[in-house]
Amino acid sequence: MQIQVQEGSLAEAPTHDASGMDRRAFGEFVGPGGELASYAFGWADAAEHHVGRLTVGIGAGNPGGGTFHAVVFEHEGGPAYSLTDEPFERVPEGGPDLSAEQARAHPDLPFVWWVADQVMERDRRAWWMRHWLLGTTCVQAGEVGREPVLRVSHGADDGMWRLVGAAGADAGAARIVHLHHAVEHDPGLLDGLDLTAGQSADRDRPGAPWTRH
Repeated sequence: MQIQVQEGSLAEAPTHDASGMDRRAFGEFVGPGGELASYAFGWADAAEHHVGRLTVGIGAGNPGGGTFHAVVFEHEGGPAYSLTDEPFERVPEGGPDLSAEQARAHPDLPFVWWVADQVMERDRRAWWMRHWLLGTTCVQAGEVGREPVLRVSHGADDGMWRLVGAAGADAGAARIVHLHHAVEHDPGLLDGLDLTAGQSADRDRPGAPWTRH
């Protein structure tokens, strides 16, 4: 059996001060041996400090079951985790909420971190949060924001992301913005954010599949 990361719901609501959006994504994990876990992660895009939240639940109804909570932050160009006492979300496979101390002593903590890594790699909403955490910038060419993005590329030499709207790269001045804001305007970009350096992707219209090159 292959690893399965099954995306669930995405809850979006204004932050308490109405300065941005609070986003929480949910899903289920199935390991190659049939291991089960549920997860949730989220972030508030108006937060002054870019720190996300993560919950992983395992062993529902079993004596060793528990729900692990962590913060997610940028470290050396990627996401890193730190256990926290503060619960984030409830998830179906979880048991009692574990404190950071209890989680550190739990024999299944390495499995929980492995699940977290797989979720961050495979859940499209996690790519969105990752770019928010890292403050990834991109070059927007054309009238992006007013029209759909039809081409995405990830530079091989500079690592820069480039977005081109329907009117083409020469329609209007290019500008540098944060990539996560582009996703807010055009959620269809989520399907094109798994490009490695040197790859590009095109689509004919919003909602159409991306063709990778």
